[in-house]
Amino acid sequence: MTAPETYSGSLPDPWEDDLAVPAPIEVSVVLPCLNEAETLGICIEKAQRALAEFARGGEVVVADNGSTDGSQQIAHRLGARLVEVPVRGYGAALHWGIEAARGEFVIMADSDDSYDLSALRPFIEKLREGYDLVLGNRFRGGIAPGAMPPLHRYFGNPLITSLGGLFFGSPSGDFYCGMRGFRRNAVRAMDLRTTGMEFACEMVVKATTMRLRVTEVPTTLSPDGRSRPPHLRSWRDGWRTLRFFLLFSPRVVFLYPGIALAVLGLVGMLALMPGPLRIGNVVYDTRTLLFCAMAVVLGVQAAISWTVAKIFAIRERILPEDPWFDRVMERLTLEVGLVLGALFFLLGLGAAIAAFTWWSESGFGPFELRGTLRLVIAAVTSMIVGAEGIFGSFLVGIVSLRRR
Repeated sequence: MTAPETYSGSLPDPWEDDLAVPAPIEVSVVLPCLNEAETLGICIEKAQRALAEFARGGEVVVADNGSTDGSQQIAHRLGARLVEVPVRGYGAALHWGIEAARGEFVIMADSDDSYDLSALRPFIEKLREGYDLVLGNRFRGGIAPGAMPPLHRYFGNPLITSLGGLFFGSPSGDFYCGMRGFRRNAVRAMDLRTTGMEFACEMVVKATTMRLRVTEVPTTLSPDGRSRPPHLRSWRDGWRTLRFFLLFSPRVVFLYPGIALAVLGLVGMLALMPGPLRIGNVVYDTRTLLFCAMAVVLGVQAAISWTVAKIFAIRERILPEDPWFDRVMERLTLEVGLVLGALFFLLGLGAAIAAFTWWSESGFGPFELRGTLRLVIAAVTSMIVGAEGIFGSFLVGIVSLRRR
């Protein structure tokens, strides 16, 4: 599995000549654009009228992703600020647009006239109240017939929204809503990385994990005004969002499955080590014991993988700082990990020697004694866990090295 596409380079500064602003700007409306000539003008005019009515100074920023239909000329003609975005992608366009925005608050929306850009007042009011992120909710505001495909409305969006709440505790009731407002400095502090449709989800996830003030306002959704198909691809972008959730939640991918495997495997091994276990008409014996041993090994490996992924994600600012995790890692040093790994390995080695001795006393005959086989399985499991602990401790130590 590959990570979401990200961009970490420096931003161009094509708006240097515009830096001397005669009056402060409270709200910037950012419109990502890729061949939106049919609807871009309508969106700009709606946003400009709303800003004139509700904002204490405003601007419209069009982040163009390489349009070839004259969208740039429309933006210039209507007085919007145009930002040329060299990296393709919905998230890349918004990233550049947000960086170029001068307002304290930023409101983003699509350029296809599906969101009502004349209804900026609820977003501005919530931002003035001190909220860091104000999300639109189309299910509360109203979805016009034909505005959202049934697959998105009844399956995709509810599923993604539910997973966002389950994985990250997000308060959003409409994870994919493309109209939202935020404090520009708060979003810049998130250090958003994705360049595709996952950008909107990353914003909600990081606002939640950073414990920013988040709220929602009802938002309407209308059929877009374009004659061409939308850029969104349902299954591709749905998978990219799910992949993003999994990559941003190592505890769901590694920790929880690892704990479950290790605990279940250990309980099964302890139950089967004395001898066969009968439950009803089924007898569980050495074959089941071997699968339990495999579960223990996989569980330990998953827990080590979670530790490495957690450290890397925090260092790369993908996940926020975790004081509890830091305290645990301060105590679980490289030396502690090496000692624990060595103890498990030596314990297994001792059991293996005992099994070999037992086998030799039987004249090295057929290796069919169930007690001996149980001891061998336990010995091998302990040695593998010990080796995992030793190698994992070195790996954690490497990724924990502080960089200048």
